[in-house]
Amino acid sequence: MTDVVVIGGGPAGMTAALRAADLGAKTVLVTRDAFGGMAANDGPVPVRTLAHAARLMRDARQLDRYGIVVGEPRLDYKRLLARVRDVVEDVGAHSTFRAQLDALGVTVNEQCGLARFIDPHTVETESGLRLRADKFIICTGGSSRKLNVPGAELTSTHSDAWALTCVPPSLIVIGAGATGVQVASVFNAFGSQVQLFQAGPRIVPTEDEEVSAAVAATFRESGMDVKEDFGVIDSFEKTSDGVRMYFSKDGRRKNTEASLAVIAIGWVANTAGLDLARAGVETNKRDFILVDEYLKTSAEHIFAAGDVTGRMMLVPQAIQAGFVTATNAVRGPTMKELDAPAPIGSFTDPEYAQVGLTETQARANGEVVVAKISLDSTTRTIIDGRTNGFCKLIVDPKTRQILGCHAVGERAVEITQVAAVCMAAGMHVDDLAQVPLSFPTYAGVLGRVAAQASRALNLKLNWQAN
Repeated sequence: MTDVVVIGGGPAGMTAALRAADLGAKTVLVTRDAFGGMAANDGPVPVRTLAHAARLMRDARQLDRYGIVVGEPRLDYKRLLARVRDVVEDVGAHSTFRAQLDALGVTVNEQCGLARFIDPHTVETESGLRLRADKFIICTGGSSRKLNVPGAELTSTHSDAWALTCVPPSLIVIGAGATGVQVASVFNAFGSQVQLFQAGPRIVPTEDEEVSAAVAATFRESGMDVKEDFGVIDSFEKTSDGVRMYFSKDGRRKNTEASLAVIAIGWVANTAGLDLARAGVETNKRDFILVDEYLKTSAEHIFAAGDVTGRMMLVPQAIQAGFVTATNAVRGPTMKELDAPAPIGSFTDPEYAQVGLTETQARANGEVVVAKISLDSTTRTIIDGRTNGFCKLIVDPKTRQILGCHAVGERAVEITQVAAVCMAAGMHVDDLAQVPLSFPTYAGVLGRVAAQASRALNLKLNWQAN
């Protein structure tokens, strides 16, 4: 009998298999589709590649300001898609854990179709593979949630959008969370007329309120039609050129048309077909697998990691969870889910990123000090001509700890990564203010905003005292 079977070959599954084998367990990994999962084949890797192309087009339009004379950039979408395929293949060959898994003797079974439990210790795949194991780790991920309205079959998901063979003249994007705004931002840069619909009062609703407002304002300035608090969708119907969407609010019915409508309203767990009841694994009402602090399911020998648990659905957290589940599957439940600052960012235009508490969340917990620097006052952003946006720090005045960092604008994701490292290290805001960050850099804005917060707290910095 195999020691550990890992179901799912995305970031969580790859890490779980690697860790289990590294601890000496005889390990088998089985995946429905290609090795690497959604992250490598349909998520962050292809999305970031398209976003990079959008950024290059934006930068090319700025060349004239720096005395570089070239023609107007033109997108060859077929060639871009070829580049996306090359990147996906290159990442699969060099940036995943496949070589390490092979070296450790992990048996990897790809393109197996859906797996299902036959009994608590046996799984069978659509390809006919049957595996018995002492322990299981479920890492089957998630997929786009669909709308339940008439004509919903006429809509597409983000996956369909990335697979287009040409740029649509117009695009409706329903849902303005992280996935929706990335689809909207990329195709807006490529020349589509984009309408972005958000049922709530603001786009990217999990971000700090100032971040949401800044991203929405910049989207509108770029020509995107952003519709917040639009009401409810009633139906879709086919037109000669694409699709028409009907929606209503306060008894008033409206409609709009586009070449394509993309639904990005959330994520559901890929648990259908697993026959989890046969293994004694419980799920919640949204079909995400219930796990405890050790990421153990209701079945003592089965663990789960990544999007399938419905927790923070990001690649870094999936990797961490995969490590934890494998450790506990092999050694017993000894390692709890890791609790560390989790930076989140999106490669839209403008970029936005966060780590820690929003200002509203922090103020609900007590007194805070907030410091903010506009990017139109920092040297590197002025040099690069990228002065839109800001960086904000939220600090506890008693402990001097950084509670949150929020940024909008060029390199916002990278800036926030630095803040996350400082928070994980327990660094006081005045300590950060005294780090001589290189000049002129984007990370340098963090030092300036930390110094501003330190002054607001009346802290004497050592270099000031001397």
